[in-house]
Amino acid sequence: MSGAVEDRRAVLERMRAVLDRLGHTGFTESGPPAGSGEPWPALTAAAVSDDVLRRPAAVEAVHMAQRALRSDLSAREPRAALAAVLDRLAGEGPSAFGPAPPQDHLRRSVSRALRSIPARRGVDGSPVTAGVVAWDADQRQVLVRAVGLLTEAWPEMTGELTETVTEVALLDGDAIDGFTDFTVHGAVLVHRNRLTASASGLPGPVRCAEALVHEGTHNRCNAAAVAGPFLLPEPTEDHPDRAGGPGPAGDPAGTGDPGGSGRPAPGALLVDTPLRADPRPLSGLLQQTVVLARSVLLYRRLAALGTVGRAVAAREARLVASARQAVDTLTAHSGALTDGGRALLGECAAVAQGRP
Repeated sequence: MSGAVEDRRAVLERMRAVLDRLGHTGFTESGPPAGSGEPWPALTAAAVSDDVLRRPAAVEAVHMAQRALRSDLSAREPRAALAAVLDRLAGEGPSAFGPAPPQDHLRRSVSRALRSIPARRGVDGSPVTAGVVAWDADQRQVLVRAVGLLTEAWPEMTGELTETVTEVALLDGDAIDGFTDFTVHGAVLVHRNRLTASASGLPGPVRCAEALVHEGTHNRCNAAAVAGPFLLPEPTEDHPDRAGGPGPAGDPAGTGDPGGSGRPAPGALLVDTPLRADPRPLSGLLQQTVVLARSVLLYRRLAALGTVGRAVAAREARLVASARQAVDTLTAHSGALTDGGRALLGECAAVAQGRP
């Protein structure tokens, strides 16, 4: 993949293109009265700072406006809503990688993710669900320790996370262990259990560091695919084995659905993957392959630091087995990959096989 800075720039350029299509970026929430004939106040896309556009809430607002444009709907309401979000974010100060409180854009993201997975019921018969919760002091300290561990073992990954991610949200509930949604690009959602020791004895900071690498890599893949897709265009009747990757309008939970509904694109090839019980499109498999390879690299770096133990070794072995499964499946469908996708698959295969 290209550098994280270049990937972020590609996403920002795509967002600014949507703003330019709307023909504004600085309207007040109410706007001029309908039928008044007064023009909307003009503000070019270039006048909105990169810092504001990096916020997940801004990304969501741009996606909503983009969907309205694609649907040939009136842009009045979405552009007013977008302006309100941008105005609010501009007054909140610079964004920075760190824990995020529950917010509306994160709650909506969880709702989309829940729609993308099979419904389940708990032992009491009630639906299994998930929600965004607030961080407490102990959880914040685990996050600090995880970032410190990651910085020591893999400083380049910490640099990538701080470049790519601006919000780390905490999940509760039994439905979702963690996920990333391109509609709120820049946010990662991690289950609070990933901040505690596992039953096998894997320390909380290590589990948290893995979760950051896992979800951060999804963010990076989504951004990289904007500039250079890893998959050939979406399926057609002539080429039923070709499935497209995440589009600029969003791909919650790796569904391959650029419209953000949480459903695979019609006609998309579905395959078994190591990390999901339900079959996923090739876009989901590709991201899983990269995530698994990078998770393996994390544990190898931790081992090099002397972070050893039965639980750490067992986790690495399990990740290696999953990475090899993902590589084998994706290799079987490599005809659906672009040149960049095949190069990325080659890098993941080398990691899975233990080659430098």
